[in-house]
Amino acid sequence: MTAAAPSTVALDGRFARELAEMAIPWRAEEAPDPRLLVLNEPLAAELGLDPGYLRDADGVRLLVGNLVPSGATPVAQAYTGHQFGWLAPRLGDGRALLLGEITDTDGQLRDFHLKGSGRTPFARGGDGFAAVGPMLREYVVSEAMHALGIPTTRSLAVVATGRPVVRDTMLPGAVLTRVASSHLRVGSFQYARATGDLNLLRRLADHAIARHYPGAADAEQPYLALFQAVVAAQASLLARWMLVGFVHGVMNTDNMTVSGETIDYGPCAFLDAFDPATVYSSIDETGRYSYRNQPVMAEWNLTRLAESLLPLLHEEQAQAVAQAQESLGAFRRQYSSAWSAGMAAKLGLPAGFDDGVASPLVDEVLTLLQAGGADYTSFFRSLSAAARGNTEPARSLLPDPSAFDAWSARWSALGPDADVMDRVNPAYIPRNHLVEEALAAATGGDLGPLERLLDAVTRPFELRPGLGRYAAAAPGDFGAYRTFCGT
Repeated sequence: MTAAAPSTVALDGRFARELAEMAIPWRAEEAPDPRLLVLNEPLAAELGLDPGYLRDADGVRLLVGNLVPSGATPVAQAYTGHQFGWLAPRLGDGRALLLGEITDTDGQLRDFHLKGSGRTPFARGGDGFAAVGPMLREYVVSEAMHALGIPTTRSLAVVATGRPVVRDTMLPGAVLTRVASSHLRVGSFQYARATGDLNLLRRLADHAIARHYPGAADAEQPYLALFQAVVAAQASLLARWMLVGFVHGVMNTDNMTVSGETIDYGPCAFLDAFDPATVYSSIDETGRYSYRNQPVMAEWNLTRLAESLLPLLHEEQAQAVAQAQESLGAFRRQYSSAWSAGMAAKLGLPAGFDDGVASPLVDEVLTLLQAGGADYTSFFRSLSAAARGNTEPARSLLPDPSAFDAWSARWSALGPDADVMDRVNPAYIPRNHLVEEALAAATGGDLGPLERLLDAVTRPFELRPGLGRYAAAAPGDFGAYRTFCGT
């Protein structure tokens, strides 16, 4: 295939045009020595981009924002955010840029976005840069989430910039090129509402409807329908997180999309030993965003979205509040339904199975896991062997096998479907010790461990020879795990 010329990389500036009050035109800092570290060729193909071009010098410059196609308007987006419960009225893209929107091969509009591209007017004293390790973390985890079937932003590339960045030590700098159905956040609506400009708030809502929920435009109350759609999307998303043991780590309102995609993989991780109180983020000192609190925090964030939308819901505030509360009330029901259905599938039980039987089994097995400190992913994957008659892999993960035997006898009597279980219980996830191993090697210039980890986690359900260490729990000496934002 002939490499595409820069002029053929068509980026629109729809957000910049339609919501200029929330977009500051800006340019990425010049990368002194850009070098491509990893390129997502399947995603490039989805976007209609030639991987050969992206690997060339001009393509790499595009990926760090130093070559801007004609017609594109790079902007830093404005938004507000409740960060750990405290309102920060003016956040925005402090180290990120929306280069523009690209139409993929299915005709869908997707954001072409940079992270770590330098200071913007929203930088708030930060340097605007990013290090290789955190950008590769987002690449690995977001692509693993995509392979698990969980809505997420995607990672197109990570490019080393040749610029060192100072954190606790001097680290090599990098830019992540990110793709999303949009970067509209709960915080975007908080920002628009705080301006007091009702016209801006309405245009933002119309933009969100057109991008994500076009059916809402035909509803009797389009903005209420928008809110209801976001509630449903987030209920589904949070259930999926919980089912695979994903801990986001920093669920501030500026990190929740209205599209229902997972965004901003900072201090994120997957559960090792099952403990609902697990916190991996070094900055979450109170456990606000612990594993078990994630659904509650999602509901809290959605309440902030409801507050922002009130002027659009009804001219009478009391009526608007009542409508918002009724719609918000659906979150717990929708989340519970999605969680219950997902857990039934993890146990190999058919959809619609008697919840009065399934729920106690779920509660009991999670209690066993917590008490025994068993690895969450390994245990559920091993259950399919038990469904086929070999209980040893699962029971060996628990210090009290007799308790598992009693539970297993009741579960096995229901005839669980092992094939269904293998389709929903991954063998390979970005295990924390393997992620750290890969990032440390990549920071030192060795991409081999990263490439092998990506190969495993982007085909998570298919057991393959030679990948045993990627399906194994963390070694006993791995210790307590902490992750960092990288800013």
